Amino acid sequence: MDTTSTRAHDGVRTAPRALATEAVHAGRDDLARQGLHAPPIDLSTTYPSYDSRGEAARIDAFATTGAEPDGPPVYGRLGNPTVARFETALARLEGTEAAVAFASGMAALSAVLLVRGSMSLRHVVAVRPLYGCSDHLLTAGLLGSEVTWTDPAGVADALRPDTGLVIVESPANPTLAEVDLRAVAHACGSVPLLVDNTFATPVLQRPAEQGARLVLHSATKYLGGHGDVLAGVVACDEELAGRLRQVRFATGGVLHPLAGYLLLRGLSTLPVRVRAASATAADLARRLAADPRVARVHYPRIGGAMVAFEVYGDPHEVIAGVRLITPAVSLGSVDTLIQHPASISHRIVDADDRRGAGVSDQLLRMSVGLEDVDDLWSDLDGALGRRPVRGAGHWASNHEAPAPAH
Repeated sequence: MDTTSTRAHDGVRTAPRALATEAVHAGRDDLARQGLHAPPIDLSTTYPSYDSRGEAARIDAFATTGAEPDGPPVYGRLGNPTVARFETALARLEGTEAAVAFASGMAALSAVLLVRGSMSLRHVVAVRPLYGCSDHLLTAGLLGSEVTWTDPAGVADALRPDTGLVIVESPANPTLAEVDLRAVAHACGSVPLLVDNTFATPVLQRPAEQGARLVLHSATKYLGGHGDVLAGVVACDEELAGRLRQVRFATGGVLHPLAGYLLLRGLSTLPVRVRAASATAADLARRLAADPRVARVHYPRIGGAMVAFEVYGDPHEVIAGVRLITPAVSLGSVDTLIQHPASISHRIVDADDRRGAGVSDQLLRMSVGLEDVDDLWSDLDGALGRRPVRGAGHWASNHEAPAPAH
């Protein structure tokens, strides 16, 4: 059985396919020819070879370019056939040449920073808000990077000769603020733009089509989709992918094969899950915006399954009051999660920086799952408590209703 054939373009595809079709078939196109239906899980950490000269040549080639070695696998830290299937599929969905998977989203971002830093391009331009740990990694300079924080309009002016990367997240965590990716990519010039696409997924937007050179995902979230896998992935061109593979090999931030299998399985239902959860989220956002207990609702124009809202009362009481909704960090699972960013996901960010980015102490972030919308609203209604006599909430963006679900 050939478990090394992971590229879906090896003579199978002849025409462009819709995203829903790619989600089901990318990374699996060779299975029927092998007499398989489900992709195999290769748990090997090492692989036998009686040709040590050939192994030496392949390792030398990898050290030079970072390209995936031809032929059978060599060692689990160099690459794994099951993980490679997920990488192939994700690159297809994002419309990039390649993708490189890591043990977590933070490991993926760290690898990108190390790649650029190794080229003496340690300066980063970034737009807040970002995920709290991404913000901290940049601000603390833990990997030797130096960051300039700016708004999208200030990106071009913030660039320096040693700028190696521009980073944005859209919709952003946790305020769901959106960035004009095409405009930012233009402002970057020759500096690579990295877009954290975790919230949107390729179902709602494909940043590479708008000029981003790197697309980052915490694959723990929507790509896995069931709250049972930790992973990260960067979709990019082959040149950058080679450098990322070299860093992954050197640092050991590899993805476990079982996680690769779960992620590939998660991708097959990604469009269905995102669209269904987005429809429910849009409905809940409308109800929250009309509720006098809610001061402000944040919901992105492109839609999606994330809703953020600020309450007049104590947000901690809302967290304590839910019964159906799960009070937990993370997002993108089939069940609905709610958390208080100022206490958890963005606690590590300086309080003034956090508030300056729109992350108020009254803000709650909700990842809407696949439950019935009326059941979710009943739970929220109870957790929000008694209705005060005051005006209804309002939208954070310039539209009166959520964008239709995609």
